Amino acid sequence: MLRRGRASLAFGFFAQGVAFALLVTRIPAIQDRYGVSDALLPVFLAAVPILAGVGSVVSERLVRRVRPSRLLRWSQPVVLLALLGVGAGDRVAVLAVALAVFGLAVGALDASMNMLGVSLQRAYGRSIMLGFHAAYSLGGILGASLAWAGAHWDLALWVSYLPVVVLLLPAALVGSRWYVDGGREGAEGAGAGEGTGGVGAGVGFKVLLPLCLVMTFAYIGDSTVSNWSAKYLQDVLGSSEQLATVPYNVYMVTTLVGRALGDFGVRRFGAVAVVRGGAVVAAGGFAVVASAPGAWVGMLGFTLLGLGLCVLVPQTFAAAGRLAAEKDGRPGASDAAVARLNVFNYVGFLIGSPLVGALGDAWSYRGAMLVPMVLVLVTVVYARSFEGQPDRYGGGHERPRTADVGRGSNGL
Repeated sequence: MLRRGRASLAFGFFAQGVAFALLVTRIPAIQDRYGVSDALLPVFLAAVPILAGVGSVVSERLVRRVRPSRLLRWSQPVVLLALLGVGAGDRVAVLAVALAVFGLAVGALDASMNMLGVSLQRAYGRSIMLGFHAAYSLGGILGASLAWAGAHWDLALWVSYLPVVVLLLPAALVGSRWYVDGGREGAEGAGAGEGTGGVGAGVGFKVLLPLCLVMTFAYIGDSTVSNWSAKYLQDVLGSSEQLATVPYNVYMVTTLVGRALGDFGVRRFGAVAVVRGGAVVAAGGFAVVASAPGAWVGMLGFTLLGLGLCVLVPQTFAAAGRLAAEKDGRPGASDAAVARLNVFNYVGFLIGSPLVGALGDAWSYRGAMLVPMVLVLVTVVYARSFEGQPDRYGGGHERPRTADVGRGSNGL
């Protein structure tokens, strides 16, 4: 049962990676199709993460009454259909509606996927969360490759999107039959309103604040790479236009590799050590990028960034679920914490790109790279928030550091 649940959830992460990459990598084509002006485009781009944050907040309320698996089962098809709507429309109003639906559904989808990932990790009793995010990275690489093919062959957006939706949507629906809700037996429909002591009243924001900051800083770093790597390599380091497209691809591949191997690192060394190491490596990557004398050294810096940043977000979700389960053992406390934390995913995304752009224009782009470097280093200060409680494991054969993977007081 757990194996099928793990495989089906990994596919859900993969499908979401494909869909999101297909959207963000075809923004120039979307702008051309709908005739969106350069002045209006940032409004559309900012609206998606803002509405995703709203969707994540709403999902925290919804999972008090329905299982996260049900929320994920129906939000994923909505995301895929909204993506198709973006590609098939012909008026700006249609684009606005499709992006609004996409944003709201993505917020619910991201939150519910990570809720199930955290609960499955707790059921397994060992780190598996990075593997789910590795599946997302793999989907992102495939989606970006399909987007490149669509742009290369000058395909209409709907022609690029339709086959993907036709393949992924039924597969996601079939796979959703095996989603596993850990620790929620009997919770659904329990009449758990606020303050009733039912499903997932959750933990306070103050308890989650360190993890919220880590999530924000990680996504500031990630959005810096995704939005500025090409421009930085070309304008600052003097690379060709073709070479400037390489750093983000390298970043995506190293993110995949780091996440695919990261669970083994957590099991061997513990989450605190892995998070600290990832933060130091990522900060080193920004330092290399900021001081690079040329394009190839700059690409080395972006490679280090992928290896460092890739572990922070999955481990932050796992730590939030574990912390909530320890502080509040009621069913759904972990889900509520994950939904709250997920909002800061979008906060970091919204802050990162404008912050680096403003600093680059006012100061220098080399200097601007030092700001996310410092923010990522702050993660080292908060690394203890990723530490579990050794006494939650009863078996004497278990090493205490294995508690770092996210098992709470009601762990299996």
